[in-house]
Amino acid sequence: MTGQREPGPNQPGRPSSWAGRRVLVLGAGVSGLAAIRALSRAGALVTLADERTGVLPDDLALQDPDRFPAVREIGMPDEVPQMDLVIATPGAPPSHRLLVSARQAGIEIIGEPELAWRMRDLRAAAWLVVTGTNGKTTTVGMLESILVAAGIACIASGNIGLPLVDVVTGPVHYDVLAVELSSFQLHRSPSIRAHAATVLNVAPDHLDWHGSMQAYAQAKKVAFDRAAIAVFNRDDEWSSRLVDRHPQPIGFTLNQPPPGAFGIADGALLDRAFGTDTELARVEDLPVPGEHNVANALAAAALARSVNVPAAAVAEGLRAYRPGPHRNARIATVDGVAYVDDSKATNPHAARASLMAYSEVVWIAGGLLKGAEVDDLVVAVRERLHAVVLLGADRAVIARALARHAPEVPVVEVTTNDDGAMVEVVRAAAAAARPGSTVLLAPAAASMDMFVNYTARAEAFAGAVADLSREQSG
Repeated sequence: MTGQREPGPNQPGRPSSWAGRRVLVLGAGVSGLAAIRALSRAGALVTLADERTGVLPDDLALQDPDRFPAVREIGMPDEVPQMDLVIATPGAPPSHRLLVSARQAGIEIIGEPELAWRMRDLRAAAWLVVTGTNGKTTTVGMLESILVAAGIACIASGNIGLPLVDVVTGPVHYDVLAVELSSFQLHRSPSIRAHAATVLNVAPDHLDWHGSMQAYAQAKKVAFDRAAIAVFNRDDEWSSRLVDRHPQPIGFTLNQPPPGAFGIADGALLDRAFGTDTELARVEDLPVPGEHNVANALAAAALARSVNVPAAAVAEGLRAYRPGPHRNARIATVDGVAYVDDSKATNPHAARASLMAYSEVVWIAGGLLKGAEVDDLVVAVRERLHAVVLLGADRAVIARALARHAPEVPVVEVTTNDDGAMVEVVRAAAAAARPGSTVLLAPAAASMDMFVNYTARAEAFAGAVADLSREQSG
């Protein structure tokens, strides 16, 4: 089922092969520290490079040298020292000076998921990999819920939950891993071989990191390259293109599925790949709105069916799924107006999917677009817009797109850049809304111009809505 290869001298199942190897870990984030712990336990000679100093936690900085080699900190030099391997943090682009130096020196560069793949043991679980511009976390959550309903020992990991290296080197044995991987992680994962993988969709994002749309798409394609089964989105041009020539492609579509695919028929999720017109669940039973979430459910179902999950467990798991915070979450209804937090919609593709789930929207948008175009987004959703409230560094870009393509839609620009901006935004949205409409925070942009992250942006939105509710009820 897992499609794994027998380990060679430096392959999975040979932890002793790490003893004495010189490994540099770039970045002391969550995945970096997890890599350091696993490598140190395996006897590797680990060096940490980070702009900060003294960042190692006590269990690494003060560990027993008789049991584990000491971890050396070197700050952030201009050139990489002599090493056998570099483990790079996802956020470090290929242009990072240490990575440039490592490539010039012929040193292999991988990411923490690839390290986990190489450190997994002979009882290794099947990996079900999920990637795409949007919908990854929702799909992985749905997949985990389905696997749990089927009684399979599983865990969601990767870009969500525990770092993969903690999972594969930990004391608990899992039969299946639901693995979320970003384009950054896939870029540095040369040998991961999933049992099944899906590329949900591909739209312009992280182009500043990858350098081009083609390079970004190629990073996503890594998920398909060595997967035994490739689950692709028949309704997405890039996903369909990336699966070309794969020996075992399985498609999913929001339409009637052809033989060998998953799709929708008479309001039901239908499997025509692993079953003969097998009904898996009803669309109306999904706990999250929007066609994009129906597509996510189809992808999760296809991955689950690839490891022989019965149809009844698919239905049970999808009904039991609950979305994570800040993903199309209704937080309050005030005077007949719903207030919905989708702060996680940090690019135009995600915002479009979110907006299409509602018929009349007061849209809260803006932040850092990072060069993304918004004209197509505005054209697609303009019929649903009752009003728009804009904030953040690139609000003028969205305002101009609205003026070009939806000039009849009222637009309010909030110029405040301090902590009180969201209060002003919510008040403007409430003034524009009417009973039955939805005030939707789906920014289509990153948050770092005004907030620490999208969670802080969401919390500011929720706090402002709570203040509004207290005023209206008082």
